[in-house]
Amino acid sequence: MMRLGVAPAALSPAEGARPLDGALRLADRVLSFGAASHLRACLLLLAVGLASFLPGFASLQPMDRDEPRFAQASKQMLETGDLVDIRFQAEARHKKPVGIYWAQAAAVAAGEALGVPQARMQIGLYRIPSLLGALAAILLTYWASLALLDRRRALLAAALFGACIMLSAEARLAKTDALLTACSVAAFGALARAWLGRARLERRRGPASLGTALVFWLGIALGILVKGPMVPLFAGLAALVLAVREGSARWLLDLRPRLGLLITLAVVAPWFLAIAWKSGGAFFGEAVGRDMLGKVGTGAEKHWGPPGAYALAFFATFWPGAAFASLAIPFAWARRREEAVALLLTWIVPMWLIFEAVPTKLPHYVLPLMPAVAILTVLALSRGALDPRRPGARWVASLVVLIPVGLTLGLSVAVWRLDHVLPLAALPLLLAACILAGLAWAAFARGEREGAGQGGGEAALVLAIAASVVLSGAVFGLTQPVLQSLKVSPRLAAIRDALPCVAPRVASLGLREPSLVFTVGTDLAMLNSGAEAIAFLREGGCRLVLVEDRFAAEFASAQGGPLPAAAGRVTGFNINGGKPVGVSAYAALPGPTP
Repeated sequence: MMRLGVAPAALSPAEGARPLDGALRLADRVLSFGAASHLRACLLLLAVGLASFLPGFASLQPMDRDEPRFAQASKQMLETGDLVDIRFQAEARHKKPVGIYWAQAAAVAAGEALGVPQARMQIGLYRIPSLLGALAAILLTYWASLALLDRRRALLAAALFGACIMLSAEARLAKTDALLTACSVAAFGALARAWLGRARLERRRGPASLGTALVFWLGIALGILVKGPMVPLFAGLAALVLAVREGSARWLLDLRPRLGLLITLAVVAPWFLAIAWKSGGAFFGEAVGRDMLGKVGTGAEKHWGPPGAYALAFFATFWPGAAFASLAIPFAWARRREEAVALLLTWIVPMWLIFEAVPTKLPHYVLPLMPAVAILTVLALSRGALDPRRPGARWVASLVVLIPVGLTLGLSVAVWRLDHVLPLAALPLLLAACILAGLAWAAFARGEREGAGQGGGEAALVLAIAASVVLSGAVFGLTQPVLQSLKVSPRLAAIRDALPCVAPRVASLGLREPSLVFTVGTDLAMLNSGAEAIAFLREGGCRLVLVEDRFAAEFASAQGGPLPAAAGRVTGFNINGGKPVGVSAYAALPGPTP
């Protein structure tokens, strides 16, 4: 029993460190369990991925604007049976190749076959390819890491990448980027084996196998089908830099380029030829001329950012590994001529500089580079380079605490301001994530007393990964469903569903978000004036018109008399425009049969 007048500091260091000691032992046991075999490692990585990605997977509303554009185009493929042309309502969507649309349409078709109610309206089904792509990216990062690290550290690197915020977000969005990342890391892992096979012949490590070459070219081919030239650009630029460094490109012959060309043509040529014929070449003009080159020349779709924007955003997008990755930079620079470090830097640095130079900035663009960042971070750790005794190291590592603390405070304020409630169910997990992040920092900082060892650094990364998994459940699983103000389109669709008639025609005046098209239906009419809205209601049958507040006066003026009774009203917050939004719904119901 503590006597009065004795300060808490009188506790022995051992007593004060007991919670941290337990966390360190548990972290070591988890890593040791996973590193016992490749099967255990893969199962543990899948568990980390599923625990991070599944909370809120189906309940998160379609996120404007890109996600519902992809999902709606995939839905229209199922509606029309046209698997070549890509359309959003009547508009040709010639921006990305067909790979993601085929994958999403297949997932929804499987859902229909399994009896999922209203499968084509379930956004979660359209997200399944992204979920599978994110899980594949984690496992492929483990495979790529094994070319450079032992099993224990390869497991740690893959888990660190799997826990990053950006991958967690992309796994929940029906877009291209999770699948693109899986294709990219497959190509990187194969390229790494070809390069290191050249560099280690004296150690009796043979050239890349046929299987490795097949992984490389399938990654390239599927990457082209998902997002055009991006994966060839990642791999080609890295290969070019390595060839210049070596003074020869002969080592690339291990990847069987002639076989690879045949594989690539077999995978991508049929659809590209079909869309070229069907669109009269318009697809290539739109995809290359307007979409890709437009982003290079200007800040497309208001996504401009200055050089250095990705470096600043990195501390959030690659959390929880960003703080530790930044500590690995001096190691990477000092060892840049080593084979393994040079390989990782050629994957990261050239493309990162290109992304920083391009005016259009979107956080997910650098996601395919993050597996290499995770591997480099763990490689630095394995060499003792993440030393807490270095000047400023503990301060940099403390950044791992900022994201969970900031989200705990920020989400509480946001939920209260938008919906006048508090995320009480999520608060215990939010606080647990803060505590785990704090323990991660303490595990790293403890090395200052005990000497720079890998054990404390490994435990710090494991605890940071655990913090990310818990935070994902808190944010997406428990806080997101409370934010009803963000679910404007699903709430408007619910008004349509509550009408006492079958298959009503719906039109929107003002609100044009793609999520509204996805949730209401392909035949949603987009109106331009109050007069058009009144005319639409008067055309007969069961009809519903949605009028955004900024058009309310024009709509009332066009009516020329008392407005019809409102069928419902939705207020909320448009995350795409960053502004409050209000929409009133007016219905015209068919009269009784005489």
